[in-house]
Amino acid sequence: MTLESCNSPYDLNGQNFDAEIYLQKLFKDYNLKQIMDHEVEIIHDTQTLHSDMQTLVYENYNKFISATDTVRKMKYDFNQMEESMDMLAKNMDSITSFSEQISSTLQSSRHQITRLSSVHSLLKKLQFLFKLPNKLKDRIKDENYSQAVQDYIHAQRVLNQYGNMPSFQGIQKDCEEIVDELKDKLRTQFHKREASTKLLAESIDLLLQLKEPTDVLCADFLIHADIRLSELLENLKDMCENDIIEFVDMGSSGFLSDLCLIVASYNDMFVNRPPLDTNEFSDDFDTKAVSRLNTFIMNNMKKYFDLVKKRVENVADTVILVRALDRFYRRLQAMNVLSEDTDFSRTGTEIVITAGRKQCRNHLSALKQYLSETLAKVRQTLASKVSSNGDGGLAELQALLVMPTIEKIKGILQDLLVFLQPELSFGLKPQFLQRFCIDEVREGLVIGFLHHLTAIANGFCTGLDAPKFPPTLLLLLSKMCLEFKDSNVHYLLSSTDNLFNVDEYASSKSDVTSEMEICDNFQKAAQELLNHFVRLQGLTVSQMLRKSIETRDWLHTIEPRTVRAVMKRVVEDITAIELQVTALYDDIDGQMDRSSDSSRKTHSVSRHQYRSNWSSFTPSHLDSSFVSSIHKLFSERIEIFSSVQFNKMSILTGIIKISLKTYLECVRLRTFSKFGLQQIQVDTHYLQLYLWRFVSDENLVHFLLDEILSSAVHRCLEPILMEPSVVDIICERN
Repeated sequence: MTLESCNSPYDLNGQNFDAEIYLQKLFKDYNLKQIMDHEVEIIHDTQTLHSDMQTLVYENYNKFISATDTVRKMKYDFNQMEESMDMLAKNMDSITSFSEQISSTLQSSRHQITRLSSVHSLLKKLQFLFKLPNKLKDRIKDENYSQAVQDYIHAQRVLNQYGNMPSFQGIQKDCEEIVDELKDKLRTQFHKREASTKLLAESIDLLLQLKEPTDVLCADFLIHADIRLSELLENLKDMCENDIIEFVDMGSSGFLSDLCLIVASYNDMFVNRPPLDTNEFSDDFDTKAVSRLNTFIMNNMKKYFDLVKKRVENVADTVILVRALDRFYRRLQAMNVLSEDTDFSRTGTEIVITAGRKQCRNHLSALKQYLSETLAKVRQTLASKVSSNGDGGLAELQALLVMPTIEKIKGILQDLLVFLQPELSFGLKPQFLQRFCIDEVREGLVIGFLHHLTAIANGFCTGLDAPKFPPTLLLLLSKMCLEFKDSNVHYLLSSTDNLFNVDEYASSKSDVTSEMEICDNFQKAAQELLNHFVRLQGLTVSQMLRKSIETRDWLHTIEPRTVRAVMKRVVEDITAIELQVTALYDDIDGQMDRSSDSSRKTHSVSRHQYRSNWSSFTPSHLDSSFVSSIHKLFSERIEIFSSVQFNKMSILTGIIKISLKTYLECVRLRTFSKFGLQQIQVDTHYLQLYLWRFVSDENLVHFLLDEILSSAVHRCLEPILMEPSVVDIICERN
């Protein structure tokens, strides 16, 4: 442990170390415990250094002893080597003297030996020529075609030189006939189904050595190779039912490997082969050969690509599909070395995008099927009314429509994320990322499903007669569309954009569908569904009122003693509708409870105003009807089928307006007796007692009921109304 920097009196390892100064510094800066610890540390370091020094001394001593032994041994070895060199020098002198003696002895017969040697060589060649036909036959019989060609080429030069001599003409003719037979056997290799590409290449090479036309051999080679590759593709087609990874591996190890071997053999034999003579190949032939090869490659790769496209369309497991596509794409990139004019990675990217598109469409179909099944389940629940709640359990059904659908879409997005793994061979291609993330996932899947959802919702708004579904389903779908518009659309699109980096890959905002556009579609769908619900429910109540008017004989009715049952049914149905609407739509305008004391006071005032109007219907004032009609022309017009707002009062007001308007039109088409008029008086007063609490403006109900009673008075043969007190007693008794 050092106290100061090097070259100071405090450095234990330094040259300027001073023990007295070091101790003074130590006593001054450290306490007793630290000084004792430092002492132990110094003692330990001293012992360690002492041990290291002993070890070093022992090692150096051993090295010195070893060096002494080595020097002693080298001295002995050098003495032996010197004796061996002296003996070798004596032997070399003896060999030199013997060589000079032999050369001088053979000098006279050297030329004769050379001549005899050349004659012997010529005789061996001639002997080879005489044995050549039989030897070629034996080679062919043993299927040793390569050696047969080598023997023929070796003897061909001599045959060409001495072929005009009568003794060699027969040999040359026999050899040519045997070689023709050899050529035929080599050509038969092209027609053998079991012939491998390597064997075929060897046959082509031998035929080229035998000076066969190169252009013909080139065409024959590609024709046979095409047949072989077609067989491999057929075998691969039979494996379409197998696992996708097994299919891709089989295609790589079988078809693609054979294609690479064929192309390599073709290039070696026809394109890159050094010519045997100056006239064998030409620039024109090289161009034609390369063009023919490129055509061959593209035709076979197109067949392979078509087969792969078909196979990757029906893979349920996305993880397995992506693994298979990664293997396919990696193998395909290696295929670009086949030719300078080919770029299969672009086609491979298209296949990957097509597979991703098919996977997105499969998921979209699954989502549509899930939505259809969910709607069927909800419709069945609404039709059977299995819930014991007064609102039919609409809140639970609403949750069943929305939340599971959102979770299913989230699961699908997570499933598709495997396409973006960075280690994939195609995962970082800009062309793939842009088209897959934007066109397929966001626009094709998510936006496509949202459009499908609004289309399904709008499909429920066609037709008013005898709907095949419970009208409450329209209410549920309307609320669902509102929820999507308010939050779910933003959540789904933002989740998709974040997971798939859509903002990074989108070149402009026009490439993607805006959130506002989707929200507008859901807003319109929700409005149409709610309007249609109001019309359907209004039509149901209107049909009851219309039948109650049309099926009764109003000219021969008895004096009213009670409210007609249909009026009670109308109030019950609207009350039931109110329960359903309340489960989904509250009074968002903050209106007060219609059953409060202040409302009852308003109700009492309204009843007083309603009674005061009955005086205008006495016979003495019937002539004033014309003046009343003129007044209506300038009064505010009531829109019966106007769009409703997304709150309970507006919905119920719309239903009541349609119902009372139908009631009014039916009354205008009938003729009433005195008691018939009084029955209408009792019925309208009963409706006035109960319907006011369902509407936001009770004056609207009063106005329509006044219109109904006024029309009944005008259509009455004896327009005499009952006393208001009697009407009150009858209505309160019911």
